[in-house]
Amino acid sequence: MTRLTGSALRVTVFVGEHDTWHHKPLYSEIVHRAHAAGLAGASVFRGIEGFGASSLIHTSRLLSLSEDLPVAVVIVDDEERVRAFLPQLDELVTEGLVILDGCEVIRYVGRGDEKGNPGAKGKKSL
Repeated sequence: MTRLTGSALRVTVFVGEHDTWHHKPLYSEIVHRAHAAGLAGASVFRGIEGFGASSLIHTSRLLSLSEDLPVAVVIVDDEERVRAFLPQLDELVTEGLVILDGCEVIRYVGRGDEKGNPGAKGKKSL
C-alpha cells in the first residue's frame, strides 16, 4: 500500500478518447502502466468539449462533426516516482499534451485503511 501525504507531483496527460496503443485505448494503457510502476493512483476523466494542437473542436453535442472527445489521465505521486515514469509517457503519447505541476496531498486513504475499521469498504452515499 502506498502512503502519500505532503508535497507531491501531479502529471496530467491530455489525449483523445480514440487514441490507441497496440489496439487498446491509450488512456487505459497509461493507467495500467502507472499501476505496474507502483504509482499511488491514476484516474481518467472524459471531457465534454475541447481542442488541442490541431485546433479542431471535439464535442459531445448532437450533430457534432467530431466524437473523439478529450480525455485527461491524472496521476499523483511523489516527484521522484512521477519523474521516473515520464519516459513511459514519452513512449506512449505521440499526440497530446503532458503537464506537470506540484501539489500537496492532504489525505490519501484506501479502502480498509480507516483507523479502527480495517475492513471498511469506504463511505457509501444514498
